[in-house]
Amino acid sequence: MIVDSHCHLDMLSATKASGSVDAALATGRAAGVGHYLCVGVHPVDQPAMLALCGDRVEVSCSAGLHPCGVIAVEPSADDIVGWCDDPRIVAVGETGLDYAYADRIPPAVQQARFRAHLRAARELGLPVIVHTRDARADTIAILREEGVERNGGVMHCFTEDLDTARAAIDLGMAISFSGILTFRNADPLRAVAQALPRESLLIETDAPYLAPVPLRGRENEPALVVHVAARLAELRDESVAAIAELTTANFRRGFPRAAARMDRAS
Repeated sequence: MIVDSHCHLDMLSATKASGSVDAALATGRAAGVGHYLCVGVHPVDQPAMLALCGDRVEVSCSAGLHPCGVIAVEPSADDIVGWCDDPRIVAVGETGLDYAYADRIPPAVQQARFRAHLRAARELGLPVIVHTRDARADTIAILREEGVERNGGVMHCFTEDLDTARAAIDLGMAISFSGILTFRNADPLRAVAQALPRESLLIETDAPYLAPVPLRGRENEPALVVHVAARLAELRDESVAAIAELTTANFRRGFPRAAARMDRAS
């Protein structure tokens, strides 16, 4: 079984057209995907996302506000705790820092938002899903200052350098690789994937974004996480089955509420 540790089932074209996630889950199941973490990016969208996912035990969800998300009033940690008041919520986020969009959401606002998510995650004892772009030093500093090692989490869609990965791992974070690992110009990232300890590795699609080679240019979907697994297996001289088993075990360890849902499905 493979776990897609980060996808947006509610954003898929097929989901929007049909009002159901069943098609995405069916194609994923046929590819060997057994569990999906459907990640929240805005509280306004969360009720519809949860309704789409329903009570399917093969789908877990998270709740958060993306660092680039626009909102009228910035959330407090208490607000974010409230967003997580649902048994299907297994993690806090997507949160983090994205300075590529600093003209849209100023860094100081992003940092305060990030800290609120981390404090909510710490209070709830839930892992946190972290997005970082052009902000590696501040991301690591804030994770450290907010004591993320108490609850852990994942650096999703990782694209940073080995030192950043190691600093995050030292704070109890997993490192998740997406279809970017297959891109032609991703040799530095592939070197990071080869160097990391096995117990830190996760895989994801970030669907509907970042379709892997050889399917660049089309919409991504959870079934395509098998291409990420295959590339990671090649880089680490392991079988795809071994990478699937490893990353599933790492996901279960890092997301215990999701693991409980997976146990119900078995």
